Amino acid sequence: MILIEDLSKSFTLHNQGAAVIPVMEGASLSVAPGECVGLTGQSGAGKSTLMRMVWGNYLAAGGRIMVGGIDVATASPREIIALRRDRLGYVSQFLRVVPRVPTLEVVAEPLLALGTPPETAKARAAELLRQLNIPERLWGLSPTTFSGGEQQRVNIARGFAHPYPALLLDEPTASLDATNREVVLRLIEEAKARGAAILGIFHDEAARARVCDRLVDVTGFTPKVAA
Repeated sequence: MILIEDLSKSFTLHNQGAAVIPVMEGASLSVAPGECVGLTGQSGAGKSTLMRMVWGNYLAAGGRIMVGGIDVATASPREIIALRRDRLGYVSQFLRVVPRVPTLEVVAEPLLALGTPPETAKARAAELLRQLNIPERLWGLSPTTFSGGEQQRVNIARGFAHPYPALLLDEPTASLDATNREVVLRLIEEAKARGAAILGIFHDEAARARVCDRLVDVTGFTPKVAA
C-alpha cells in the first residue's frame, strides 16, 4: 500500500546564497496492508522529513512515493487532497484545527468530508472520544482550549475516525498516561487487523515493540559526505 523507491530530498537555503543541502538519498521501503513499519534513527536523521514527504508536505527531489496507486512525489495538489480525504490518514503530534469548531465536529470532519450522514459521523466521533476518555462536557467546546494531552487524544480520534487504508503516525503515544496509551495501541492493532498499512515514528520502545512488524533505520538514507 505504501512503496518508497530511491527517494531523495534537499533543502535550499535562500537566505544563505541559495545553498543546497542534501538531507536524504536512496530511501527505499515498503509497507504492506496489515503491516506497521517503524522509522528509527537519531534525532535529525530524517524520520520526520520522510513522513512529511509521504504526506505531501515536502516535495521530493527524486524517486517515487506510491500510496494507493498515486505517486505523491509527482502528484498535483488536487490529487494529494483527494488522497488524504479517503486513502491516507495522518496523526501528527500537534492538533491544527479551525478555532471555535466543537470537538465532536473536529473528530467527525473526515467522515463528513466523505459524505457520511452527520448522525453516523458524529456517533463514530463520540465513540472514539469516549474510548480516549475525553469528557462529554467538553465535546461542544473547541479543542484549542484543551490541555496538550487532551488535544493529542482529539487528534488521535480524528485520525482514526475513517478507516484509512494507509496511516502515518507521528509519536501517537507521546505524553499519554498508561490508560490512554493502551487505548491508542489497541486502535493501532485494530487498524492493522482490518488491513491498514501503517508507517510510524515511535520513541516509546515498548509501544514500538508491540505494534511494529519491522523497523527501518533512516540513518542509512543519509547522504554520504565526500572526503
